[in-house]
Amino acid sequence: MNPVTPLWFIVAFISGALPMSYWLGRVALHVDIRNYGDGNPGATNVFKAGGGFWGMTAILLDGFKGAIPLWLAMGIGGLAGWDLAVVALAPILGHCYTPFLRFQGGKAITVSFGVWTALTTWLGPVTLGLALTVWVLALKVEAWAVTLGMLTLLAVLLFIHAGPPLLGAWLGNFLILVWRHRHEFRRPRTVPPTRV
Repeated sequence: MNPVTPLWFIVAFISGALPMSYWLGRVALHVDIRNYGDGNPGATNVFKAGGGFWGMTAILLDGFKGAIPLWLAMGIGGLAGWDLAVVALAPILGHCYTPFLRFQGGKAITVSFGVWTALTTWLGPVTLGLALTVWVLALKVEAWAVTLGMLTLLAVLLFIHAGPPLLGAWLGNFLILVWRHRHEFRRPRTVPPTRV
Protein backbone atom coordinates (compact mmCIF):
# COMPACT_ATOMS: atom_id res chain seq x y z
CA MET A 1 0.00 0.00 0.00
CA ASN A 2 1.16 3.50 -0.83
CA PRO A 3 2.01 5.25 2.46
CA VAL A 4 -0.14 8.26 1.53
CA THR A 5 -3.24 6.18 0.80
CA PRO A 6 -4.70 6.57 4.35
CA LEU A 7 -4.29 10.34 4.07
CA TRP A 8 -6.11 10.43 0.75
CA PHE A 9 -8.81 8.18 2.18
CA ILE A 10 -9.42 10.73 4.96
CA VAL A 11 -9.43 13.63 2.48
CA ALA A 12 -11.91 11.81 0.23
CA PHE A 13 -14.11 10.82 3.18
CA ILE A 14 -14.31 14.42 4.39
CA SER A 15 -15.10 15.61 0.87
CA GLY A 16 -17.89 13.07 0.55
CA ALA A 17 -19.16 13.93 4.02
CA LEU A 18 -19.80 17.56 3.12
CA PRO A 19 -23.63 17.65 3.00
CA MET A 20 -23.79 19.93 -0.02
CA SER A 21 -27.45 19.28 -0.84
CA TYR A 22 -28.50 19.86 2.75
CA TRP A 23 -26.49 23.09 2.96
CA LEU A 24 -27.85 24.24 -0.41
CA GLY A 25 -31.37 23.72 0.91
CA ARG A 26 -30.61 25.69 4.04
CA VAL A 27 -28.79 28.59 2.35
CA ALA A 28 -30.63 28.96 -0.97
CA LEU A 29 -34.09 27.56 -0.22
CA HIS A 30 -34.30 28.20 3.53
CA VAL A 31 -35.69 24.72 4.11
CA ASP A 32 -34.52 21.43 5.58
CA ILE A 33 -34.63 19.14 2.54
CA ARG A 34 -34.99 16.15 4.86
CA ASN A 35 -38.62 17.22 5.27
CA TYR A 36 -39.21 16.38 1.59
CA GLY A 37 -39.43 13.12 -0.34
CA ASP A 38 -37.75 10.18 1.38
CA GLY A 39 -36.23 12.31 4.14
CA ASN A 40 -32.62 11.94 2.99
CA PRO A 41 -30.22 14.87 2.64
CA GLY A 42 -29.59 14.22 -1.04
CA ALA A 43 -30.01 15.93 -4.37
CA THR A 44 -33.36 14.29 -5.17
CA ASN A 45 -34.99 16.12 -2.30
CA VAL A 46 -33.49 19.42 -3.44
CA PHE A 47 -35.41 18.86 -6.69
CA LYS A 48 -38.58 18.31 -4.69
CA ALA A 49 -37.98 21.32 -2.46
CA GLY A 50 -36.70 23.85 -4.98
CA GLY A 51 -37.21 22.67 -8.55
CA GLY A 52 -34.94 21.92 -11.47
CA PHE A 53 -32.29 24.64 -11.19
CA TRP A 54 -31.49 23.97 -7.55
CA GLY A 55 -31.81 20.23 -8.08
CA MET A 56 -29.24 20.25 -10.89
CA THR A 57 -26.98 22.44 -8.76
CA ALA A 58 -27.21 19.86 -5.97
CA ILE A 59 -26.42 17.03 -8.40
CA LEU A 60 -23.29 18.81 -9.61
CA LEU A 61 -22.14 19.58 -6.07
CA ASP A 62 -22.71 16.01 -4.87
CA GLY A 63 -21.05 14.60 -7.98
CA PHE A 64 -17.97 16.79 -7.73
CA LYS A 65 -17.42 15.95 -4.06
CA GLY A 66 -16.96 12.35 -5.22
CA ALA A 67 -14.84 13.11 -8.27
CA ILE A 68 -12.53 15.90 -7.09
CA PRO A 69 -10.72 14.04 -4.29
CA LEU A 70 -10.06 11.12 -6.64
CA TRP A 71 -8.74 13.40 -9.36
CA LEU A 72 -6.43 14.94 -6.77
CA ALA A 73 -5.38 11.54 -5.41
CA MET A 74 -4.48 10.41 -8.93
CA GLY A 75 -2.91 13.67 -10.11
CA ILE A 76 -1.10 14.85 -6.97
CA GLY A 77 -0.88 11.66 -4.92
CA GLY A 78 -0.07 9.39 -7.85
CA LEU A 79 -2.51 6.75 -6.62
CA ALA A 80 -3.53 3.90 -8.89
CA GLY A 81 -4.63 0.28 -8.68
CA TRP A 82 -5.85 -1.00 -5.33
CA ASP A 83 -4.83 2.19 -3.53
CA LEU A 84 -7.17 4.18 -5.75
CA ALA A 85 -9.91 1.55 -5.40
CA VAL A 86 -9.80 1.91 -1.61
CA VAL A 87 -9.85 5.70 -1.75
CA ALA A 88 -12.74 5.58 -4.25
CA LEU A 89 -15.03 4.19 -1.55
CA ALA A 90 -14.23 6.99 0.91
CA PRO A 91 -16.46 9.76 -0.54
CA ILE A 92 -19.32 7.27 -0.84
CA LEU A 93 -18.96 6.28 2.81
CA GLY A 94 -18.57 9.92 3.80
CA HIS A 95 -21.82 10.83 2.07
CA CYS A 96 -23.68 7.94 3.70
CA TYR A 97 -22.32 8.52 7.19
CA THR A 98 -21.55 12.20 7.38
CA PRO A 99 -20.46 13.44 10.81
CA PHE A 100 -21.91 16.84 9.86
CA LEU A 101 -25.42 15.37 10.16
CA ARG A 102 -24.89 12.97 13.07
CA PHE A 103 -23.85 10.21 10.68
CA GLN A 104 -27.27 10.24 8.98
CA GLY A 105 -26.36 10.81 5.33
CA GLY A 106 -27.87 10.06 1.97
CA LYS A 107 -28.05 7.01 -0.27
CA ALA A 108 -24.91 7.91 -2.28
CA ILE A 109 -26.25 7.60 -5.82
CA THR A 110 -25.05 11.00 -7.06
CA VAL A 111 -21.69 10.82 -5.31
CA SER A 112 -21.23 7.37 -6.90
CA PHE A 113 -21.66 9.03 -10.31
CA GLY A 114 -18.84 11.40 -9.35
CA VAL A 115 -16.60 8.54 -8.27
CA TRP A 116 -17.16 6.64 -11.52
CA THR A 117 -16.55 9.82 -13.52
CA ALA A 118 -13.12 10.05 -11.91
CA LEU A 119 -12.39 6.34 -12.36
CA THR A 120 -13.61 5.87 -15.94
CA THR A 121 -14.18 9.37 -17.40
CA TRP A 122 -17.41 8.91 -19.39
CA LEU A 123 -17.99 5.14 -19.35
CA GLY A 124 -19.20 4.72 -15.77
CA PRO A 125 -21.55 7.69 -15.51
CA VAL A 126 -23.05 7.18 -18.98
CA THR A 127 -23.65 3.48 -18.31
CA LEU A 128 -25.14 4.17 -14.89
CA GLY A 129 -27.26 7.05 -16.18
CA LEU A 130 -28.77 5.07 -19.04
CA ALA A 131 -29.23 1.93 -16.94
CA LEU A 132 -30.85 3.73 -14.03
CA THR A 133 -33.22 5.56 -16.37
CA VAL A 134 -34.34 2.30 -17.95
CA TRP A 135 -34.64 0.37 -14.69
CA VAL A 136 -36.46 3.15 -12.81
CA LEU A 137 -39.02 3.39 -15.61
CA ALA A 138 -39.41 -0.39 -15.71
CA LEU A 139 -39.42 -1.21 -12.00
CA LYS A 140 -40.59 2.00 -10.25
CA VAL A 141 -38.68 1.03 -7.07
CA GLU A 142 -35.35 2.82 -6.57
CA ALA A 143 -33.64 -0.02 -4.70
CA TRP A 144 -34.20 -2.53 -7.50
CA ALA A 145 -33.32 0.03 -10.17
CA VAL A 146 -30.04 0.89 -8.42
CA THR A 147 -29.18 -2.79 -7.98
CA LEU A 148 -29.78 -3.61 -11.64
CA GLY A 149 -28.10 -0.38 -12.73
CA MET A 150 -24.95 -1.38 -10.85
CA LEU A 151 -25.13 -4.90 -12.29
CA THR A 152 -25.35 -3.33 -15.75
CA LEU A 153 -22.20 -1.36 -14.96
CA LEU A 154 -20.52 -4.60 -13.84
CA ALA A 155 -21.41 -6.23 -17.16
CA VAL A 156 -19.81 -3.34 -19.05
CA LEU A 157 -16.69 -3.45 -16.85
CA LEU A 158 -16.34 -7.18 -17.50
CA PHE A 159 -16.89 -6.64 -21.22
CA ILE A 160 -13.99 -4.16 -21.38
CA HIS A 161 -11.84 -6.47 -19.24
CA ALA A 162 -11.51 -4.03 -16.34
CA GLY A 163 -8.79 -4.99 -13.88
CA PRO A 164 -9.33 -6.38 -10.38
CA PRO A 165 -8.94 -2.99 -8.63
CA LEU A 166 -11.75 -1.44 -10.66
CA LEU A 167 -13.92 -4.50 -10.03
CA GLY A 168 -13.08 -4.22 -6.34
CA ALA A 169 -14.22 -0.59 -6.32
CA TRP A 170 -17.42 -1.70 -8.04
CA LEU A 171 -18.04 -4.40 -5.43
CA GLY A 172 -17.54 -2.00 -2.54
CA ASN A 173 -19.81 0.59 -4.14
CA PHE A 174 -22.44 -2.05 -4.90
CA LEU A 175 -22.50 -3.36 -1.33
CA ILE A 176 -22.80 0.14 0.13
CA LEU A 177 -25.68 1.04 -2.19
CA VAL A 178 -27.53 -2.20 -1.47
CA TRP A 179 -27.12 -1.63 2.27
CA ARG A 180 -28.34 1.97 2.03
CA HIS A 181 -31.43 0.87 0.07
CA ARG A 182 -32.08 -2.29 2.07
CA HIS A 183 -35.45 -1.18 3.49
CA GLU A 184 -36.88 -0.56 0.01
CA PHE A 185 -36.37 -4.16 -1.09
CA ARG A 186 -39.52 -5.08 0.81
CA ARG A 187 -41.53 -3.27 -1.82
CA PRO A 188 -42.54 -5.20 -4.97
CA ARG A 189 -40.23 -4.79 -7.95
CA THR A 190 -42.98 -3.35 -10.15
CA VAL A 191 -46.04 -1.27 -9.51
CA PRO A 192 -49.20 -3.16 -10.55
CA PRO A 193 -51.32 -1.45 -13.21
CA THR A 194 -54.22 0.66 -12.01
CA ARG A 195 -57.61 -0.91 -12.63
CA VAL A 196 -60.23 1.24 -14.28
